[in-house]
Order: sequence, then C-alpha cells, then structure tokens
Amino acid sequence: MYERERSLATANGGIVRHVTADDGVDIAYDVWGRPGGPPVLLIQGLGMDSRGWALQRMAFGRHFRCFAPDNRGVGHTGQPPRPYSLEQMARDALAVLDAEEVASAHVVGASMGGVIAQIIGVMHPERTRSLVLACTSCRHHPWRRELLQEWADTVQERGAAGLGDDGLRWLVGPRLRRRFGVWLNILARILLNSDPDGFAAQVQAILDAPDELRFELCDLRVPVLVITGSQDALTPIGDAEELAEMIPYAQLVELRGAAHGLMVESPNVFNDAVLDFLDRVSALDAGVVDAAATA
Repeated sequence: MYERERSLATANGGIVRHVTADDGVDIAYDVWGRPGGPPVLLIQGLGMDSRGWALQRMAFGRHFRCFAPDNRGVGHTGQPPRPYSLEQMARDALAVLDAEEVASAHVVGASMGGVIAQIIGVMHPERTRSLVLACTSCRHHPWRRELLQEWADTVQERGAAGLGDDGLRWLVGPRLRRRFGVWLNILARILLNSDPDGFAAQVQAILDAPDELRFELCDLRVPVLVITGSQDALTPIGDAEELAEMIPYAQLVELRGAAHGLMVESPNVFNDAVLDFLDRVSALDAGVVDAAATA
C-alpha cells in the first residue's frame, strides 16, 4: 500500500511530494506540467536528482504531466539503509505513479536512469507507454566497472569534489568545458554536491545489476527512442547502437557534439528529439482510444 505524504512547492515552480515505497522508505519526487496531460516519468542517473531535468521543465511541461523521483541516495529522498538495487529504484519510480493514480506513463531515463527504465519496460510492461533511453547501455564493460568503482572509492575518501576535472570530463563534453567550464553545467554542480555515501551506494547498485536483462529487451512491445551524444565517453555510441539492435523497431538518434550530459549540453536539440517522439506516440495512443470509442 503506497501512501502519498507531504508536499511542498519548489523555487522552480514544481512540487516536491513524498511517497512511502514498498519497503517503507520515503521517496521524494517532483511534479510539474500540464494537469491532465499525458504522463511522463523522468528518471535521472548516478548522483543526480530531479533538478537534473531543469532544462526540460518548460519544454516538457507545456504538453505533458511530468513526475521525476529523487532516486535513493540523492536529493530529498536522502540516504535510506543500504544496499540499494536498480530493481528497487524501479519499484520506487512506480510507487510515484501509484501515488498519482497513473496507470502507465512514458518513461524517460538517463544513464543509470536509462537502465532503470529498461527494468520497468521489461518487468512492468503494463506500466509503460513508451521508453526514451538516453546516454545509457544494456550491459557492463570491464573498463566502466573499474572506473565506477574508482569514483565510489574517491568520493568516499575525499567527498564528491574529489572527482575533480578528471572525473567530470566523463560527464561534460570538451566543447562545453572550453566555452564555459564545468561549474556552469547543472549536472556537474549537482554531482559535486552529492552525498558520498549515497553516491557510493548507487555505484554499487549499478555494479550489482545483472547483464542478463538485455536478453529480454527483444520482448519489448512499446515504441522506444535511444538517444546519445557523439562525444559521450562514458556510454559511447556503441552502447546506444547495441541497445537499438536489441530492441525491436527502436529509433536511434545521435546528437552531434554532445557528451554524456546531453540533456544539459544540447537541451534544445535533445528536447526537440524527445518531444517529437513523445508527440508521435501520444498521437498513436489517442488514435487507438478514439477507434475503440467509436467501435
């Protein structure tokens, strides 16, 4: 039984609400957008909270009702007892939909959130209208496992600021670094202020996630957009191509010049691509409903 609890307004015009997940943990989530619009569930990545969608708020909110949870370990959700798992985070996200009485939604996931979105699509297809998988992958690589473990160790020893420029170059592309530096990147600012224990727990959840889920992606029967940046070093274009090959009829979009934080580095192009996809899927959904009503 999910319980929706207190809510409060945020400075950026959204509403932070709280829901009790299936294991009793308090999950915070942000709500904004057009009341009654098609629902969109947005799930951020490692070390990020719902503020990571700041440059999508206005564009998405014009047409859609948006729900963005703070995953375990970040934001208003805080650090519940460890260990975490990506499957539990998927259930946390669905608890948000339950609290809002939303039967199914378009699911947009970035990086770690993209893996959580895959879990929702595979394990809870009845809750999934479509999937947008951004800057993500469907399996581990040895080099990435080593990198993530190094990050977790560094953050626990020296705090998130210990990642420094060397760590943030995986998140912020060279073009943006040259022009503005990392501190004007929203995702970098959130990451550098993240809680070390929560960050490390999320890394462990990523490393513990099995690769076998990818073999079930072929069973997805919803529209899927795979979107990546051409300069993404953390989840290179090969990861996106593999995802698109594993999923029937998936659409692959590459944003030229963008890196891992493509929703911040190229927000206009990212928003246009995702909204075009969601608008087309929503139009198909509406056509199905109209046909059923007139049958």
